[in-house]
Amino acid sequence: MAGNAMYRVPSMNQALSAVPAVADLRQRLATAEAQLNQVLLGKPRQIKLALACLIAGGHLLLEDVPGVGKTTLAHALAATFALDFQRVQFTSDLLPSDIVGVSVYERETGNFRFHPGPIFGGLLLADEINRATPKTQSALLEAMAEGQVTVDGQTHALPQPFFVVATQNPLDLAGTFPLPDSQLDRFMLRLSLDYPDATAERELLTGNNRSDLLARMHPALDGAGLLALRAQAQAITASPALLDYLQALLAASRRHDGIRTGLSPRAGLALLLAARAWALLHQRSYVLPEDVQALFVPLAAHRFVAARGASGEALARQLLAEVAVD
Repeated sequence: MAGNAMYRVPSMNQALSAVPAVADLRQRLATAEAQLNQVLLGKPRQIKLALACLIAGGHLLLEDVPGVGKTTLAHALAATFALDFQRVQFTSDLLPSDIVGVSVYERETGNFRFHPGPIFGGLLLADEINRATPKTQSALLEAMAEGQVTVDGQTHALPQPFFVVATQNPLDLAGTFPLPDSQLDRFMLRLSLDYPDATAERELLTGNNRSDLLARMHPALDGAGLLALRAQAQAITASPALLDYLQALLAASRRHDGIRTGLSPRAGLALLLAARAWALLHQRSYVLPEDVQALFVPLAAHRFVAARGASGEALARQLLAEVAVD
């Protein structure tokens, strides 16, 4: 592809032209959720939150110790939704071009040809993202925010759907570069998988190897089906009273003494999108306050700039307790 060309992304109407009917889509979504629960044992809530993030069109940050299933979840999501899986191990010597791609001069044609990087996949696993330099981390910003990348002044649209799953170890901080607030804000949800309970761990110890299960997974939906689910989620009704409650949470975060920087309007839009996706996962056509509450902590905690070293999770839960549902 010539350097001045742009990657073409199908329009929503084109993408939805061959998708199943609404009832079939929802049945396939239930199948997808069940399949994910067979691979990642004992984590139904985290799986549902990850699905809500994917359906809402956001990106997911998994923050946890090694070995609890972060990579397995990313692989399973890609397999379940037939997304092209790309993994990048973030290190201190990783360059932006290693992620985005590079334009190479071709002597035969006298033109530059763009060679796309791994970011041009359907699901990008950014493993240990905080081990890369801020310059390399920022290479993801435009892609996550706008679904495109700019190389040598030329804009290249990313294929849709596009989903980033990033991981980081919160305990091993040697040689890391903490994500800036602008980068954290591009992640719709931040989750921790945590250790499995005793029952799930025993099944892990005595059951099938996770790699074998991943190899046998079949897609429940494809990219077009996922885009159709996103369209359905956007059509979920949010009443004026529900929006009043959501706005009250946003306002409370901005005037709280323990929070130096509260939630932005962009965070409010993300909360509404995620709540609509959560309602869709529960087979409802309208959003309840409980949907907003279910998403609030994983959506808000990592966005707070807290005063006096307070925990973002604790502040988010405090806001939920203080803001009444009228």
